[in-house]
Amino acid sequence: MSKFLKGTFILLMAGLVTRVLGFINRIFIARFIGEEGVGLYMMAFPTMVLVVTITQLGLPVAISKNVAEAEARGDFRKIKKILVVSLATTISLSIVFTPALILLAPYLSETLFTDPRTQWPLLAIAPIVPIVAVSSVLRGYFQGRQNMRPSAISQVIEQLVRITLIAVLTKAFMPYGIEYAAAGAMIASVIGELISLIYLMTTFKLRKKFRLRKNFFQFVHSGKSTFNDLMGIALPTTGSRLIGSVSWFFEPIVVAHSLALAGVAAVAATKQYGALTGFAMPLLLLPSFITYSLSTSLVPAISEANSRKNMKVIEHLLQQSLRFSLLTGGLAIVVLYVLAEPLMTLMYGTSNGAQFIKLMAPFFLFYYLQGPLQAALQALDLARAAMINSLIGNLAKTAVIFLLASQPAFGINGVALGMVMGIVLITLLHFATMLKAVSFTFYVKDYVKVLAVIILTGSLGFLLWDRLDENLSLALRILLNAGTVSILYVSLSVALGLIRQNELSKIRSLLTSFLKKGK
Repeated sequence: MSKFLKGTFILLMAGLVTRVLGFINRIFIARFIGEEGVGLYMMAFPTMVLVVTITQLGLPVAISKNVAEAEARGDFRKIKKILVVSLATTISLSIVFTPALILLAPYLSETLFTDPRTQWPLLAIAPIVPIVAVSSVLRGYFQGRQNMRPSAISQVIEQLVRITLIAVLTKAFMPYGIEYAAAGAMIASVIGELISLIYLMTTFKLRKKFRLRKNFFQFVHSGKSTFNDLMGIALPTTGSRLIGSVSWFFEPIVVAHSLALAGVAAVAATKQYGALTGFAMPLLLLPSFITYSLSTSLVPAISEANSRKNMKVIEHLLQQSLRFSLLTGGLAIVVLYVLAEPLMTLMYGTSNGAQFIKLMAPFFLFYYLQGPLQAALQALDLARAAMINSLIGNLAKTAVIFLLASQPAFGINGVALGMVMGIVLITLLHFATMLKAVSFTFYVKDYVKVLAVIILTGSLGFLLWDRLDENLSLALRILLNAGTVSILYVSLSVALGLIRQNELSKIRSLLTSFLKKGK
């Protein structure tokens, strides 16, 4: 079994577990602090992501790519230099930007977010910046060596710690106000990331083939060429991520001011934004653990194939990844569209946000394809082109959000439409760029088959829901409907040749191996 398939499968299993835990975490947050608290949490969160993106400087992808190439040559001295230079860079940047976030928190909350209560969540999340900076370097190292297990386990640990603390901290801070409860949720995230980092450091220490601290500063001083190599990939990569993070940072600001122009009060705008980004978006993003797993494994696998000029392997990896993303994303769209209101009611105790799922779900198929395409462009040294695509898409998204959300006829729905328009545009631009770089056969018939399966199973899903006994519990009805739709979807996909028998055999083999190792 190839390293690519093994790595992807390990990340898929871990991603599934972390997403389930993440949903439990979000349910606790929603139940304890409500839409308004979730709105405060989600307004502060993009600021943290922006600072982390600047601190990481796109190094995780660059580390993964360069470590994969160095290991292919057996050059462990080069691998050590990559790690030393990367750690020195990210730690230095975190020393600058963490205090900056703390000092700017009052200005950001009062002036830009128009809700002073966001100050406390911003202050609470600031310590996560140096922690994530170091852990991302270690994850990049393990991924470059195509050893996905430490990265996968660290994600599970982080979620377990967070979910353990979330209920305790939000309850403890709630008597002081909703903003303090939101800050408590942020503190749980910080502690979770810290425990995850401790695990990664311990694993690295046990498995490394060199002493990292030995001659550390000597490696830093002599690492100019390594730094330049890393920056050649990291800067365009961080450009793409920075564009997305800056766009996400400005998103709640643009939303708040646009909704104000539409006559929506600040507190109501916070609640609406919380329902969209805290309730609906996590469900829509659920299948992204699959595309994340594929993308993470694709970078070193395609980098290795590209260094050997093996274009046939590159196309094979791309075809596999895109088809798998399309099929899994299609199933997610069917289930979410059919069960939008029941799922929201079961998870959050309210159907608020279900309309966003029905509005956005059909377009999210493009989002599930975006990850593998971007990873392929980065591995093929086309990160700069991916950055330009992201810039165009995010500028268009922000403009559409402002134009639509500021009109009373659209309001918060204009925000949702702007988001999906940006997703579709970026994905199409990535695909066009990839077609120029790689000889790629586009199997139109397969895409038409997937669309037919989605429409058929979705229609049957609605019919089944109407016929389920209403005396059954909501959770059981959701489970029966989702299970039946999933079985039908997979059966049709196998019958139409979208899922091949040899692929099912490989999945069974991987699952058997995974379960044996778990015993």
